Amino acid sequence: MQFLYTLSIYCYQYFICFVSLFHSKARQMRQGQKQTISILKRTLDPTRETFWFHAASLGEFEQGRPLIEKIKQQSPDIQIVLTFFSPSGYEIRKEYKGADVVCYLPFDTKKKASEFIQTTNPSKVIFIKYEFWANYLTILHQRAIPTFLISAIFRPEQLFFKKYGFFYHRLLTFFDHIFVQDQDSAKLLSTHHISHVSVAGDTRFDRVVAIASEAKQLPVIEKFAQNHPVYIMGSSWPADEALMIPYFNTHSSFRLIIAPHVTSESHISAICNALKRPYLRLSEATTQNVMNVECLVVDSIGLLASIYRYGTAAYIGGGFGVGIHNVLEAAVYGMPVIFGPNYQKFREATDLIRVGGGFSIHSQEALYDILNDWEIENQKIKRAGDAAARYVRKQQGATEKILQYIVDK
Repeated sequence: MQFLYTLSIYCYQYFICFVSLFHSKARQMRQGQKQTISILKRTLDPTRETFWFHAASLGEFEQGRPLIEKIKQQSPDIQIVLTFFSPSGYEIRKEYKGADVVCYLPFDTKKKASEFIQTTNPSKVIFIKYEFWANYLTILHQRAIPTFLISAIFRPEQLFFKKYGFFYHRLLTFFDHIFVQDQDSAKLLSTHHISHVSVAGDTRFDRVVAIASEAKQLPVIEKFAQNHPVYIMGSSWPADEALMIPYFNTHSSFRLIIAPHVTSESHISAICNALKRPYLRLSEATTQNVMNVECLVVDSIGLLASIYRYGTAAYIGGGFGVGIHNVLEAAVYGMPVIFGPNYQKFREATDLIRVGGGFSIHSQEALYDILNDWEIENQKIKRAGDAAARYVRKQQGATEKILQYIVDK
C-alpha cells in the first residue's frame, strides 16, 4: 500500500509540473518547492533546537499560530520552521515574523521527505488539523522524532475508519500524541484503538480572542457605524450577496458593510451595480464623505477581522458553496452570525446554533424571517450576540494545554 501511495504522489507531482505551464498557483508551488532545501540550509543554525510546524493552508496556520507564538515567547532560542503545502497559505504568510523560516513542503516522496527532515533536523514536529503525509510520518516515526497533531477533528466517514483504510489508520499510530477538538473525536479514535489522545479544544478560539484584543482602530468605519446598527457581510460570495443585498435595498433600518471573499474588480463592480442605496468603496471613503452613504464595499483584504468590531450582526459567506468561512472572528465581538446551509463540518458553527448565537439559512425567505424578526425586536440581536461571545470565551485555553504537554515531552 505504501508503494501505491508513493506512486500516487509521483503522479500528482508530474500533474502539477504539467499544469504549472499555464496555471499560476501550480507554478508558484513548483518553484517554491525547488527552493525549500536551499532556504533551509541558508537560514537554519544547526547548533540551535528546531521545531517544525506544518499547515496545509491559511486556515490551518491560524490554528497553529497561537502555539508558535507561545513557544517563541517562552523559548526565543528555538528555531521555528513553518511549511505550507498550498500557495494560498504560503503566499500570504511568507513574511510571517513568528517563524525563522517559512517555506513550501516538498512532495511526499521518500527521497524528498528524507532530505527535508535531514536538513531541518527537528527536535519536535507539529502537524495542524488535517495533514497526514505517509512518507514524512513514517520517517519521523523511524527516527523517533516526537510528532504531534493538534486541533484535529475526526468523523466516522473518514478513510481512517473504513475497513479498507488500514494504511491510513496506521498513520495515526505514528503520532506521539493527538490533540482533538472535541469528545466525539476522542471517542471515535478510542473505538478504533487509538489511545494517545487528549481533548484540548480548538486553538482558533485563542487566536480570535487575541485578534480582537489587537484589532486596529479604523476611523472611517467608526464614523460610518456611529449611532447606526451595522450588519457586516464577511467573506461573501455572489450567492450570499444575491440574498442579502435585495433586503438591504428595501430596508433602511441598518447600514451594511460588504467584505467579499474575492476582491477582483469584476466582483466589486457587480456588488456596486446591485446596490440601490448610497454606497462607497472603502478605498474612496473618508471620515467626511462616509457620513453620506449607507453601505461600504471593502475592496481590499486584511481588514475584516478589525472591521467586525464595529458590527451589530454578521452574515458569513461560503455556506452556499464548499463551506462557511470563519464565524469566530465575528462572534468574538458579541455578534450573532448568519450563514448558509453548508456548515456541518465546522463544529463551532454547530455549537453557535446550539447556544443561540448562530443561525443557518437555506433560502432568501429564511434570511428575511431572521432579519425581520430582529427588526421588530432588536433585543434579540443583543441576546444572540451575548450568547455568541460567551461561547467563544468559554472555549479558550487549548494553546496552553497543548504547550504544556509538548514542552514537557
